Amino acid sequence: MIRRRHDRRRVPFLNTTATGDISFMLLVFFLVMTSMDTDKGLLRKLPPQDNEKEEVITDMDKRNVLQLTLTASGEILADGKPVGSGSLRKEIMTFVDRKAERRKHIISISVDKNADYDSYFNMQNEIVAAYNTLRNTYSLRTFGHPYNRCTPSEKEQAIAEYPQRIAENYPESAAVNSHEEQKGGAE
Repeated sequence: MIRRRHDRRRVPFLNTTATGDISFMLLVFFLVMTSMDTDKGLLRKLPPQDNEKEEVITDMDKRNVLQLTLTASGEILADGKPVGSGSLRKEIMTFVDRKAERRKHIISISVDKNADYDSYFNMQNEIVAAYNTLRNTYSLRTFGHPYNRCTPSEKEQAIAEYPQRIAENYPESAAVNSHEEQKGGAE
């Protein structure tokens, strides 16, 4: 029998027609089964957009304003004093609860542009948790059940008792300000 050398070098045929279908099905499977982290974010109701920009200047008593500052290093200052993230909730609860007329307080937040998002969201979460705790305590005291079991009218009453009054501003970072001062001094 005559053997051909050519037959030994022949690569066996591999059917790859279903490979594309299988990889597409795996892709769809993993996209559907992967959970997305949707916990991050802030639930805020913004005022309607006003086409006419009109600034309203209000005089506030400094005793009714809690100034929170988030520095570039992630440190939180309450009225200029360092506060740990663990004691921030207690600080906010004490501030809001001690006001005789709770509807007149304001929590003013200043965030450095170089602060990281995690520190910002942690601070916001502590603010929301403080209000939730105050509303829950009010609901237990007034209605005899926790806030999450309140009727819509009871929730409105608790929110009216402890409204979230938050003002945010974003000052220029210190690096930008010092650069402008050097630029102004050179001229």
